[in-house]
Amino acid sequence: MPRVPRVAAVLEDRPVEGPKRVLLAAPRGYCAGVDRAVVAVEKALERYGAPVYVRKQIVHNKHVVSELEARGAIFVEEVDEVPEGSHLVFSAHGVSPMVKEAAAERQLQAIDATCPLVTKVHREATRFAKQNREILLIGHSGHEEVEGTAGHGGDRVTVVNSPEEADTVVVEDPDNVVWLSQTTLSVDETMETVNRLRSRFPNLQNPPSDDICYATQNRQVAIKKVAADADLVIVVGSANSSNSVRLVEVALQHGAKAAYRIDYTDEIKQEWLDGVQTVGVTSGASVPEVLVRQTLETLASAGYTDVSEVETATEDLMFSLPKELRRDLGDCDTGGVRGGRGKGVRDRD
Repeated sequence: MPRVPRVAAVLEDRPVEGPKRVLLAAPRGYCAGVDRAVVAVEKALERYGAPVYVRKQIVHNKHVVSELEARGAIFVEEVDEVPEGSHLVFSAHGVSPMVKEAAAERQLQAIDATCPLVTKVHREATRFAKQNREILLIGHSGHEEVEGTAGHGGDRVTVVNSPEEADTVVVEDPDNVVWLSQTTLSVDETMETVNRLRSRFPNLQNPPSDDICYATQNRQVAIKKVAADADLVIVVGSANSSNSVRLVEVALQHGAKAAYRIDYTDEIKQEWLDGVQTVGVTSGASVPEVLVRQTLETLASAGYTDVSEVETATEDLMFSLPKELRRDLGDCDTGGVRGGRGKGVRDRD
C-alpha cells in the first residue's frame, strides 16, 4: 500500500452540454470515533515508541493504515501474534470479551480505541443477553464490529444480514426478541429489515436509542441531496469500509445516474466523465480530507473547477482519548478529539 496519497491523475477536459460543476457533500470524511482511534495510535507511538501493535485495521482505510505503518504501527489479525507485554490497540470497530481476555493472558498493555457509539451497542447486547432476550443483530457477518457485538451477546445473538434474511430468520420466542444493528449500515435498508422483522414478530423490541451512528446517518442524508442533482457521484473510501460502500448504494438509489467508490484519485476513469455536467463528491467516515482534496484537483484538470458545498448538517462531536492513554499521558495532551461537526459534545471513556 502507498505511504502517501498518489500523484493526482490528470484527465482530459472534454466538452459537455452546459457548465461543469462539482457538488461537495457535507458532512463527509472523518467522524469523531475514527479521529479518536487514529489519534490514539499516534499518541501511543509518541508515548511508548515503536512498535505499537494494532488488532485489525484501526479504521477501514488503506491510506490511514499505510501512514500509521510508516510511523511504526504493526497491524495483526489476532492477539497471539503480539509479543507478550507489548502495547496493543483495539480498533475502532470493537472487540469481543474473549479478545480482551486473550490479551490479558498475554499480559499485553491494551488500549481500547473502540468507538464509544459501538461500545454503547456492546452494552445493550450484554444487558439484553443477561435478560435472556433473543437478539437479532442487523449487520454483515464477518465484519469486525458485528463479531465484537455478537461476542458481547453470546449465544443469544443471531445475525440478520439483509431484509431478505428477515423473512426467514427463526426465533425461539417471538415475544422475547429485540433488534440491534451495526453502526455503519444504510439507514433505509436497516429500517426495511426492521419492518420485515416486525411484520413477523409484532412484539419486536427496539433498542433504547438509535444504533446507527450520527456520522453514518449524516453522510447518507448529504449524499441523498447531492445525488438528486448529480450525473455522477464519486465516493472516496476503501472497499472494506461499510459506510463508504453504503454511500455508493444510497447515491444510486436517490438519483445519481452513476456512482463509483475510489481509494485514490488516480482510479478515476476518463469515461466516467463522458457527458457529465455535475459530479457529486463525498467520502466515508474513515477518510482523511487530503484524499478528497486530491479528488477535487483531478476533477479540476477535467474542467470541473466550480465547486459548491452542499451542507445538510453541522457536527460538533468530541470524544476523549482512551482512558489507558489518558492515564499514561498525564495532564499533557489528553484533550478530546473531534471528527466532523455534529450536535452536542460527548466526553466518554
